[in-house]
Amino acid sequence: MLNAGLTHQVRMLHAGAGDPGIVLAAFRSGVVFVPRDADGRVWTGDEGGIRWIWAFSTEAAMVAFARARGHQGPELDWLTVRGSRLLDVAVPAAGVPCGVALDVGSAQPMLFPPVRGIVPDAVALDGEEN
Repeated sequence: MLNAGLTHQVRMLHAGAGDPGIVLAAFRSGVVFVPRDADGRVWTGDEGGIRWIWAFSTEAAMVAFARARGHQGPELDWLTVRGSRLLDVAVPAAGVPCGVALDVGSAQPMLFPPVRGIVPDAVALDGEEN
């Protein structure tokens, strides 16, 4: 499994035995699936004043989420990208408060919010510039 370490660490955290720092490191070094719409934009959702980029640890989790949201197309377009690129490049490029929601809609989702230590300080909601 491509992200066995990441999914294991998320499971451990949900069970109350994990280490958030290890989960973040596994996400940063892992490759995740990010669905795109017909115009090539990554799928996002806005909640509580934060834009969340939807990323998935497995292709199956991504497809299940797409089907649950009514995706009817024959194919689903997506990117494969390192978690670090999402947090360090895509989040700042959003231009609004933004984080990453991993495996949203699953039994064990994980949020990487826009705070120091997760995203660059310049775009962190708790950063000196904000």
